[in-house]
Amino acid sequence: MRALAAALAVLLAAPLGAEEPPAWRNVDAATGLEQLAADFPDSTTLRRRLLAAQLEQGDADGALETLRWLSARGMVFRTQTQAQIAERIGAAHAAEAARLMSAPAQVVTASSVVAELPAEAGLIESVLVSPGTAGAMIATSVSRRSVFTGGAGLAWLESPIASAQALSGIVSAPGGKIVWVASGNIVGAQADGARFSGLIGLTGDMGRFASIPAPEGVTVSDLAAGPDGTVYASDPVNGGVYRAVSGARTLEALVAPGTFRSPQGLAVSADGARLYVSDYGYGLALVDLASGAVTRLASDISVALDGVDGLWLHDGELIAVQNGTSPMRISAFALSADGTRIVGHRVLEQAHPGWTEPLGGSLHEGALIYVATGQWDRYDRGQLREGMTALPTTIRRLPLER
Repeated sequence: MRALAAALAVLLAAPLGAEEPPAWRNVDAATGLEQLAADFPDSTTLRRRLLAAQLEQGDADGALETLRWLSARGMVFRTQTQAQIAERIGAAHAAEAARLMSAPAQVVTASSVVAELPAEAGLIESVLVSPGTAGAMIATSVSRRSVFTGGAGLAWLESPIASAQALSGIVSAPGGKIVWVASGNIVGAQADGARFSGLIGLTGDMGRFASIPAPEGVTVSDLAAGPDGTVYASDPVNGGVYRAVSGARTLEALVAPGTFRSPQGLAVSADGARLYVSDYGYGLALVDLASGAVTRLASDISVALDGVDGLWLHDGELIAVQNGTSPMRISAFALSADGTRIVGHRVLEQAHPGWTEPLGGSLHEGALIYVATGQWDRYDRGQLREGMTALPTTIRRLPLER
């Protein structure tokens, strides 16, 4: 554990804003927890794993220090887990450990319900306000392999997409004439070579405009569009990021597979020069779009940067749906003037009583429109689990003004 302390001391000693963005370290199976925690110092996922190892090894002092770190970043443990930690950490530290874990999850609510999809729509992953409409929406269904259009007083209409895989990410290209949808086997279903993997472009009447295939073995999910029309896609299964420039016929690799463990949300900088990427278990990364170089998005403040599913850029802040933290939250991370560091943090919503699991969405007129009642726990490989029934899906609107 001394190696971890020394590495963190070096990070803390460096003057803020003086150093180059830290390099992104590729992760392999042989990397130890201490090294991972040092290389990705804003990940609660890694600190929880480190805590479990410290308790297993009988390192009570180290475990207590890790609890302090997690507490400073708002980590909330389940009651049963709290009891187990207090017992395993030993009598000398049990009271302090209990104190660090005693704070309940603070409930923060700021959104309102704007639409609800019927249960028949199945597992809805993301939603986009249809360009050029008065609030009508397009939602992607993983289980139905369909897009649903409706909301804003309109009935929901299903449009199946022939030969599609599970449909997940959705983004509107600049100009709003084409909507791109990610089609990929993100559920781990039995391989079916007859089904299309890649990007599907849809016109305003949900007709198929174009298809951009992904390289063999690539599974695309989250999407983002740059100001020049380039569409970016993450592969959460194989750890790469891909792009299709305007007019492209195939997706090309921007970041090689294996660079990330599980890349999810993407956001393009306002000048189109860099791409922000959320690696679900490790934190946030920056990709220089000219060179392809990957660096870690460092933070000047004590904040959790892991567990990010959806990611968007709005008025100098990264808006992040953190459904992998405890409690789940939607955060706004303020960026430095050069966009290379996090300098501030706002919790926009947290532990919302109307949530099951917040998922994907899109920005529209100063607000995040997002799926509030994800149903991934009810599905296995894209099919309802035995004894489970689908539920309606709630869409909420979250204002983003400061």
